[in-house]
Amino acid sequence: MRISELMTRDVKTIDADECLRSATERLEASSLGALPVTDHGRLVGLLTDSELSLCSTVHGHDPDITTVREAMSAPLVTCPEDAPLEAGERLMEEHHVSRLVVVDAEHHAVGLLRLDDVASQPLTLLRPGEPLEHLSLYS
Repeated sequence: MRISELMTRDVKTIDADECLRSATERLEASSLGALPVTDHGRLVGLLTDSELSLCSTVHGHDPDITTVREAMSAPLVTCPEDAPLEAGERLMEEHHVSRLVVVDAEHHAVGLLRLDDVASQPLTLLRPGEPLEHLSLYS
């Protein structure tokens, strides 16, 4: 299965210099819980709903003054839309992220792959080329 078959399309981006209030409004209008962040049209980060809450609530940053750039995660972890789903799984595991921005050949955001999307698929216990030692049984 390819990432393009499972990803969520119609992903909206936000500019890094916009304020957190604007980001909150966009996130509330979306069910994805994340916005890819751009700077002059180039992908530079990802802003998640939890990062937004942390920045506004815990750290007390003013959402009308604080920019998306100050709250976003960077560097951004991306995956090509034509990559196999296993590549997306591996990237999530290696980078400890629950969302990947899916990009086209020109590196424009075309979708978002969430861990929930991947988890909804049949479990692959053994990846080609991996030894059996990584499998464990729990009782």
